Formats: sequence, C-alpha cells, structure tokens
Amino acid sequence: MAEGERAAEPLAEISHYVVARPIYSEAGFQDENERRPPLPPTLRERAQAACRCSRKRAFQITKSFLPILEWLPNYRVKEWLISDIISGVSTGLVATLQGLAYALLVAVPVGYGLYSAFFPILTYFFLGTSRHISVGPFPVVSLMVGSVVLSMAPDDNFLIDSSNATGANVTGTLIDTESRDAQRVLIASTLTFLVGILQVIFGVLQIGFIVRYLADPLIGGFTTAAAFQVFVSQLKIVLNVSTKNYNGVLSIIYTLIEIFENIGTTNIADLIAGLITIVICMVVKEINDRFKHKIPVPIPIEVIVTIVATGISYAADFEKKYNAGIVKSIPSGFLPPEPPDVSLFSQMIAASFSIGIVAYAIAVSVGKVYATKYDYAIDGNQEFIAFGISNIFSGAFSCFVATTALSRTAVQESTGGKTQVAGIISAGIVLIAIVALGKLLEPLQKSVLAAVVIANLKGMFMQVFDVPRLWRQNRVDAVIWVFTCVASIILGLDLGLLAGLLFGLLTVVLRVQFPSWGGFGNIPGTDIYKKVKDYKNVIEPEGVKILKFSSPIFYANIDGLKSSLKSTVGFDAVKVYNKRLKALRKIQKLIKKGKLKATKNGIISEPGVNNEAFETDEEPEDNHDLQVPTKEVEIQVDWNSELPVKVKIPKVPIHSLILDFGAVTFLDIVAVRSIKTIIREFERIDVRVYFTSYQDNLISQLERSAFFDDTVRKDIFFLTVHDAVLYIKNQMTYSENQDPIFEKISLMQESKQPIEFTETSRPDDELDVQEEAMRRLAS
Repeated sequence: MAEGERAAEPLAEISHYVVARPIYSEAGFQDENERRPPLPPTLRERAQAACRCSRKRAFQITKSFLPILEWLPNYRVKEWLISDIISGVSTGLVATLQGLAYALLVAVPVGYGLYSAFFPILTYFFLGTSRHISVGPFPVVSLMVGSVVLSMAPDDNFLIDSSNATGANVTGTLIDTESRDAQRVLIASTLTFLVGILQVIFGVLQIGFIVRYLADPLIGGFTTAAAFQVFVSQLKIVLNVSTKNYNGVLSIIYTLIEIFENIGTTNIADLIAGLITIVICMVVKEINDRFKHKIPVPIPIEVIVTIVATGISYAADFEKKYNAGIVKSIPSGFLPPEPPDVSLFSQMIAASFSIGIVAYAIAVSVGKVYATKYDYAIDGNQEFIAFGISNIFSGAFSCFVATTALSRTAVQESTGGKTQVAGIISAGIVLIAIVALGKLLEPLQKSVLAAVVIANLKGMFMQVFDVPRLWRQNRVDAVIWVFTCVASIILGLDLGLLAGLLFGLLTVVLRVQFPSWGGFGNIPGTDIYKKVKDYKNVIEPEGVKILKFSSPIFYANIDGLKSSLKSTVGFDAVKVYNKRLKALRKIQKLIKKGKLKATKNGIISEPGVNNEAFETDEEPEDNHDLQVPTKEVEIQVDWNSELPVKVKIPKVPIHSLILDFGAVTFLDIVAVRSIKTIIREFERIDVRVYFTSYQDNLISQLERSAFFDDTVRKDIFFLTVHDAVLYIKNQMTYSENQDPIFEKISLMQESKQPIEFTETSRPDDELDVQEEAMRRLAS
C-alpha cells in the first residue's frame, strides 16, 4: 500500500503547472530569441552529395536494389528452412489451382495461368522487400486485364465461314478459337510488359507516394465492385451459358440480362459440380479460419476438390455424356519468350496505368500488414521496381499481370512462411505442375475452376459490412466507398476507379473549401480556449472575438473565411463603414445649416430646432461617393448610441478581433492580399485585428509576399491566443487611465474653408442641457 501511495505522489505533483513568462508578440519573440536562418545546400553541394561514391555507399545502393543481399545472409537455416518448405508446398498447391482459375478471368487458355503463377516469383525473390506476400495472379487485376483483352480481341473479330472449316458439318459461322486465343495471349502479355515498364518508371522516379491517393475506403469499394464483376463473369462458366463479351459502361448489366435470357440452356452437370465446389470450399475455409490456432496447416481444399473433380469427370466422361465444358488442353513445358507487340501500346496505355497502380496498391497494402506484424520495413519505391521487372520478365513468357492474392499470402504466412524462400519453393511446385501434371488436369470441368474463384471472393464480399462502421466513424469515407463501388459496377473497373479517385479528391477539396470554424472563448483561470458553443463555462473576453479557421487559406476558401468572420463578429465591417460615412455626410449638412454644432467635444444639436436629418434610411451610394473627405476635425462620436440622423448603423460591440491560425498550414497570394484587406476594413471602424498560434513558415511566407509595412507590423502577431488576450487587456487598462482619444472623423466640405469650431459662453442651465445632449451622443 505504501508503494502505491509513493507511486501516486509524483502524479499529484504534476497535476498543475504554473508558467511565468513575458507576453510574446512575433516581433518581441524574435528580438529575444534570434531565429536561425535556414541554409539550403548549394547546387554544387547537392551535386557532390549525389555523385559521392565510396565502397560503403556502393554496397548500400546495391542492397537497396537487391534486397535479397540484406536478408539472405541473415537467414536462419535451422529455424526457418523447415517452416519455409512446408509453407512453400502448401502455397504452391493453392497457386497452381488459382493460376488455372484466374486465367479464365483473363480470357486466355488456362495453361497460361500456370506460367503467371511461376515466372513473377523468380524475379521478386531477388528484388522484393516483403518477406511474406505470395506473388502471382489476383482476381481483380486479372479481370481488369481480361476487360482489355476482350475489348481488343472480341469473338466477332474471329468469325469464319463454316464451309471453310476443316471437317465442319454445320452451316453458318464459327469462331476461329486458335487464332483468337493466340491474339488474346499476345495482348495480355503485351499489356503485362507495358504495365511493367510503367511500374519501373514510377519506381525510378520515386513516386511510390501515388498509392496514398487510393484511400482504404476507395480500395474497399473498388475491390467489392470487382468481386461482383468477377462473380458475374464466372457465373456464366458455372452455368455453361454462352453470352457475348460486353465491355465498357453497363457491361455487367448486359451480361446479367443475357445470362438470364439463356438460362434455359444451363448445363446441369456443370451447375451441380460448381455448386458443390462452392459449398465445400466455403465450409472448409470457414473451418480453417475458425480453428487456425488448432490446425497446424490449413486444409488445401481447392487442391483436394480439384483432384476429386478431375477424377470424377474423367471416370464419368462428362464431356461426351453431358456436354460439360472441360479444360481440354494444358500445354506441357514452356513456350519460348516472345517480344511484345509495340504497336498495341497506344491502345492500352490508359488501361495499363490504372492496372499498374491497382496491382501495386494491393501488393503494398497486403505487404505492409505483415511487415508491421513482423517488425520490418517495406520500401514502396523498390516494390514498384520489383513488380515492374517481374511483369516485364513474365510478359516475355506469355504471362498476365502479377500482384499478390490475399488468400495465397494468408496461406503462406499461416503455414509458417518466414521469407521469400517459401515463395521460391511454391514456384517449384507450380513448375512440377507445368512440366508433369498438366495433362492430368485436362478432364477438369471449367465450372469447378470458376467455383474455386467464386469461393475465394468471400473476403471481398464481406467488405460490404464495413459500410455501417464507416458511416458511424466518418460519413464522407462511407460515401466514397459506396460511390466507388457503384461507379465501378456501372462504368467498369477502369472508369470506376478513376471516378472514385476523382470523387475522393473532390471530397478533400470540399472539406478544405468549407472547413470547420467557430468562435472561441476562455476557460476561466486557464490559458485554454474552446468553442463557445461546445462548453458551458467558456467565457468570451469582453470586447474581443476569437475566430479559429481550421484549414489552409487559399483562393477557393477565402470567401468562407470572410463569411465566418461576419458570423463571428455579428456585423459586416464594410457595411458599417459605409453607414458611418453616410451618417457623417448628413451630419455635415446639418452643421452647415446651423442645425448642429461641431465642437472638439462632440456634435451638439441647437435647442429648439427640429432635426431635419431624420430622413428615410437608404442604402449607401456607390463607393465612389463615399470617399474619405480631405478636411478633418477632431470630435468624439459614440457610434453605438442614438445619432441625430436617421441612419441605421450596425452596432460594433468589440474593439479587438483575434484570428487563431493554429490550423492554417499555408496561404496563397490571394489569401495574403485578402487578409491585409480584412485588417484595413476592421481598422477603419476601430477594431484591431490580431493573429495567433501561427506556424513559422507562415511568417516567412508573409514576408516574401510583402505583407508587412508601416501599418501592418509584426506586433499584431502573437505566439498564443492567451498572449494576445492579455496584451489586449493591458492596452485597454492603459487607455482607460489616459485622457479620451478623440476619433478623427472626416467631414466632406463643399467649400474649401475649414469649419470653425467656436465655443460660446452660455448660461449654466443651457450648458447643462447641451452637455447632456453631447454626453448622450458622444463618448
């Protein structure tokens, strides 16, 4: 107990603090604390630093380009090798089946999916910085590649007359599948090559930051829409229903309509096989997920289902008896490398940009999850280079774009994978399938592969349940999610991603253009200032308004700053000034007519004379008619009291305005000019403007913009709001102890002769009446 009491004592000692320091304006603080001027390196120094070369620096550059040199020498063979082997075998089996399945999304023969699951791993092993991701096809990216392939090589381009087809016993037109598949493979590999080139360029230019603009809500909505697109594309394979290949806006709607129109031609054998596969895969995956702490190795249900389905299809001869759609042909071995068709680059450059960014974003986001879990770092720019070179290399071998798959990566990590050694072992398993097992999978029904794809979409479909949570946490993010999802479904994945990105940026612009603001007040007895509307015991300093504007200030939101100022102070400074000028003009007319007397103590009405200045209030004339006159006299006018002229002048209950710029990160030239105008507008109605809590870079920016002059000095800038409030209180206390300062009021004169202010002797009682009137009208 004593120890607990002793532990609590220091907390009691630091529960309060007292600070005694001067009230700091910017000028005073700089006088007392000399600013250290920044010394940017010269061009020569930068060139020397960039061109400096040493053995250590050369080795660091080499390691940054070949991360394998960083982790492989530290590889713990005894501790990690067995785990990596088990993980690699399990991941390789899953990668083999997913490669076959995702090839259907790209609309190329399934054998090319095996190549896409093998070649990218070889280069990423040396160049990648993530130790856990499984590189290869991913359904979303595969579908995006497939949409390009189908748009550039539709079936209609390969129709031939059946009379010219060898051995054809039907009349009409047929599809030259051999030529079609060859062209689609060429398009997919060329697209992969171009995506790789763009990714390498992005990595070399160090613009890995571009992925930051793909926010999590945007990625969530996009991948959910892509999952729906994948589901529809695989649904027709499960049903074995033939449809046209639609692309572009509303393509998914047209596909669904045609599927339901032709649903009567469904192949029952394919449908049953597909449904059974979906149910079994989803049930076993749920078991793997719920009992992952008890099951040492996840059950490779895709592999088991595929082997069983292949055996049943071969034994029952589904193709001949039930006309089921099967894989038919999987080439054994490898094809020789082929160069891309450069002439196609111009037709796919836009799509390749979006595919490259999405593939990179998915890989990096998954990689960062495991990097955080196992406490190592991922280099975003090096990942761009790694995936770029992997896609260039694999594109030469007729592959399609590689990234990472969430399910495959989860298998690799959960089965004990420690490094990319597990990845290279998984590539070895895929190699065995390419070389020796391809023929054995030829009787496999395509509906089973499509069902495997659909079963792996569960995680992406479950993202729909993130929307209610996002709505509670941040409604703007929830709207971005929904908008991106709907746009990607209706417009297609490429246009949908662009629309979602632009919409997300628009929300940022709108939030900056219409930021939060509010009037602040003081918590009594502290230097803490909070919103007046949010707290009951907040008190506004007398005669002072405090406005906090929570946004950078630039041309788009300067009007918002002005309107928030009007709402905070309760009046428009320009209108107040114009109304006062109008009143002074009427007062001048009365003075000339002898109806009013102007003395140095104020404006006095002649007794017994009707005041003809009480006229109907009108809006002030143009600003040209409201110029400040040249002749000046010193009189006192209380603008908040009743005037001898009928002009409704808004009350100005404040003498000081404090702008809290703690949340202002930058100002553009339009904002600088507007703020200077605001200062002048308030100064001419006797309201002093102060700035507080600003960042140092704002002062430098204001200095560069020629903001400060003889009238606007640094002494109106204070380090904190409390500094400004205390300074204002001191100034007001000092003013109250001095003789009244007469306000200079400019009277417009028709004649060039100055007004004479005479003081005549009058009886005491008459003087008392006049003094009483003056006290009523003048301060």
